[in-house]
Amino acid sequence: MKKNIQIILLCFVSAFTAVYINNTFFAPEEKVVEYRPAATLAAERIAKVNQSKQAYFSSSPTDFISAADKGRPAVVFIRSIQNSGKAKIMGESAGGSTGSGVIISEDGYIVTNNHVVENAGSIEVMLNDNREYKAKLIGTDPTTDLAIIKLETDNLPFLTFGDSDSLLIGEWVVAIGNPFRLQSTVTAGIVSAKARNINILEQQGIESFIQTDAAVNPGNSGGALVNTAGELVGINTAIMTYSGRYEGFSFAIPSNLAKKVVYDIIEFGAVQRGWLGVSILNVDNDKADKLGLKTVGGVYLDLVNNGEAAFRAGLKKGDVIVGVNDIPTLSTPEFMEQVGRFRPGDNIRLTYFRDGVKSVAEVTLRNQINSTDFVAIRKDKILTDLGFELRNLDKTEKKRLDTEGIYVVSVSRGSKIERTNMDPGYIITKINEKPVRNVEDLIKELEKHKGFVVLEGFYENYPGEFPYAFVID
Repeated sequence: MKKNIQIILLCFVSAFTAVYINNTFFAPEEKVVEYRPAATLAAERIAKVNQSKQAYFSSSPTDFISAADKGRPAVVFIRSIQNSGKAKIMGESAGGSTGSGVIISEDGYIVTNNHVVENAGSIEVMLNDNREYKAKLIGTDPTTDLAIIKLETDNLPFLTFGDSDSLLIGEWVVAIGNPFRLQSTVTAGIVSAKARNINILEQQGIESFIQTDAAVNPGNSGGALVNTAGELVGINTAIMTYSGRYEGFSFAIPSNLAKKVVYDIIEFGAVQRGWLGVSILNVDNDKADKLGLKTVGGVYLDLVNNGEAAFRAGLKKGDVIVGVNDIPTLSTPEFMEQVGRFRPGDNIRLTYFRDGVKSVAEVTLRNQINSTDFVAIRKDKILTDLGFELRNLDKTEKKRLDTEGIYVVSVSRGSKIERTNMDPGYIITKINEKPVRNVEDLIKELEKHKGFVVLEGFYENYPGEFPYAFVID
């Protein structure tokens, strides 16, 4: 009898102990997703550009309903209409394109893709609640395929920028846009890869896309990629397809790159991009063996321009950069994205290997004309209509080139100027055989001139002069 009582007591104690241990150490935690209230942009508006400092972890609950509720009101339908003058030159009827955009401030700033609004004579926007507005183009950046437009209204719903660096491979994301004019369509998928380069932008383009398998189709361009916290982590931009329709590969511009471009365009009218003055290559297995690197990856400096930012910091041809500000950059897209977030005059730390020895260089970034100043770029209407951005030569350039002139900063795809085959870097010295010293001189001549126009000038690194002709209606 005693033995039976002992057995019963032992079983009772064991069961009690098991329940206590389970409840104390193995009970599932109650997980709470904290959503921050939307902040109102103040006088500097996008100076803070809604950056969310909070990293969002993929282990948080998957709640597409909450993400969709936050995202849909801030995603708009965009129709850009090509003006009749441009269409006539191209031998086409007036046309345009459609896409999506994301409201990023309550007073009407919208980020979208450059290819959605490029060469538009007018831009129309329809909100999620079907209100319609005319939008003003604030600025574009073809090197990232981003553009900013603005509505003259306020009290709009908007999305805050999340931290695209914190996205993890396999994390759930939601794409919101207007594919095939199907307004406010929501699809979901996972992050398939990061820092993808798919070679769709210009030679100096910055491609470091977030790849997802969220369904994206024509009309989604410029729309939102949000995490499950409802934060904007990317701008949907492209698909990879052989059929012209979605096949499981979609690509978005990371929010951490986009918000820098957005701020620059709103504040200065153009992107203020920091330059190192180098040519770079990916480090493959053979190059890693040759350089004595323990791991494959990094950015090989194939050329370091004399007197420019990297040269001034002591970097040399053959160095292999593996990090920017302690963030690993083991490929060209990763490196270009990180550097692309900074302006002329900003200081960055580059971690690099030289002869197998790891070192750190402090670099002060410079601009394209090798100074730390911000560059003033003119975007007057006639220049936008023709399709190029211009700036004056600075004192150093005038002295080096021994001439007055105007530097062509960028040329828009499909524009009248592009059809002349003019490239960025062209230096304009004459219009219709009349010398021009600065952008103001050129604009005056263009505005008073109708008909056949010939621009004359040269490229710094090519011999001879190059004339380009077009017609102003």
